[in-house]
Amino acid sequence: MIFRESPLKGAFVVEVERLSDDRGFFARTFCQRDFEAQGLSPATAQCNISFNHRKGTVRGLHFQQPPHEEAKVVRVTRGAIFDAIVDLRPSSPTFLEVFAITLSAEKRNQLYIPKGFAHGFQTLEDDSEVFYQMSDFFQPGAARGYRWNDPAFAIEWPLEVTVISERDQELPLWRAGAEPGSSTES
Repeated sequence: MIFRESPLKGAFVVEVERLSDDRGFFARTFCQRDFEAQGLSPATAQCNISFNHRKGTVRGLHFQQPPHEEAKVVRVTRGAIFDAIVDLRPSSPTFLEVFAITLSAEKRNQLYIPKGFAHGFQTLEDDSEVFYQMSDFFQPGAARGYRWNDPAFAIEWPLEVTVISERDQELPLWRAGAEPGSSTES
């Protein structure tokens, strides 16, 4: 695997290294030792998938508050998404900064998201499926989020939003010192 650090401290784009022959190719998508060698948390407590019928669907921006924060490895198994993360760690040099990348089944790239980040995505193709490896178990009482179109983050979503849950539409805007509200799950 090839690890490329994103502009946000601790977040990495992970690319597969293909071993090709006449049959096609073989590649690792996860190796505990490789993640540890990069100083990343390789723990996996649960895996989730998100299937999305229509392109333009937005989910997020979601996170779990302490002490239930999650590190995530996100990849697309079908279709493509515009994946966006926001650094919510007050002590981080990249606090409140945004990083976005296109993840796709064709590229087979992944995004490692450290604890303390909000995460959201928009589907770029119909019938897109997203696979998550989570470092901690989902705790409904710790689930929080911020609105996908929060001006504090100024995320430039590439498509018109065609589908978004009522719950995500009602997430609060970020405010310094304010407690994030509303429960949600990706």
